[in-house]
Amino acid sequence: MQLVEPRPARPLAIRMTPLIDVVFILLVFFMLTTRLLPVSLLEVSTGIQKPTGSSPGEPVPELTILPDRKLQWNGQKHGLDTLVTRLSDAGIGRVNLVAAPEATVQDFTLALSTLTARRIEPRWRRTPAGDGP
Repeated sequence: MQLVEPRPARPLAIRMTPLIDVVFILLVFFMLTTRLLPVSLLEVSTGIQKPTGSSPGEPVPELTILPDRKLQWNGQKHGLDTLVTRLSDAGIGRVNLVAAPEATVQDFTLALSTLTARRIEPRWRRTPAGDGP
């Protein structure tokens, strides 16, 4: 006496319709949530509520992060602490950051933390102005 029916000899076919539906829904989801235009400046969240100084119409200084605690501004190299103190004393509350190719992650992190400590809001440009779209 056999209580369990034997399995069929042929394998069961996988139905493709539900799989295609899931892939289509994922495709639509990612198409709707992805930005179409590249963003050249990313706002780095530092916890600063309101930037001090720099009204919306004023140009924002662009600083290039160099190795060995140096920053370049207006074609001149400055020490990190010296330039940040000068910017803070001038009432500049927002800057754009660009990392030079030879700058390390440590240089970037140090510049970011020093600017944040002096209440200057940094924005980071992923590529230098002339290199990207």
